[in-house]
Amino acid sequence: MRVRWPLFVVLIGFALSYAAYPYVTICRLGLALRAGDAAALQALVDWPSVREGLKEDICDLALDEPGDGTGLRPFGASFIRGIATSAIDRAVTAEALVAVAQAPAEPRIGTDVAVDWAFFASLTAFDVSLRVPGQDEPVRLLLALRQGRWQVRRVWLPDALLRGANART
Repeated sequence: MRVRWPLFVVLIGFALSYAAYPYVTICRLGLALRAGDAAALQALVDWPSVREGLKEDICDLALDEPGDGTGLRPFGASFIRGIATSAIDRAVTAEALVAVAQAPAEPRIGTDVAVDWAFFASLTAFDVSLRVPGQDEPVRLLLALRQGRWQVRRVWLPDALLRGANART
């Protein structure tokens, strides 16, 4: 029985560390955003995956808008995809996020954002809902465990923000 006790302690320690790790990653994201640390954001976010998800969301939103019945939907989809790709590739970067977070506008991004809820969706996926001031809908993040580290892999923005982004593209 004495041999099993250290093994039990190690297993409990591992389980607690595993359970706390995504919460630590969320805290690190907030600290990096507040400090303007683009290098830390670069490591904590899978930017190509996040950009791809946002492109899909903007295209889906544009295609869900009522059309004029001219049958140009396939052309419109490819056109919007091309514009969204270019704009999102330029705008959704660690440096751009730091610039927005450090802008003197009130309230600053990252200062009043609150975690609504956060939980494991699976052993390698962690879902987070963030309440952002001025937004009725939350921002959702999906963190994925890849190569031993949690990274933001997907972001779902509120429809109001997507509509604003769609209008600017």
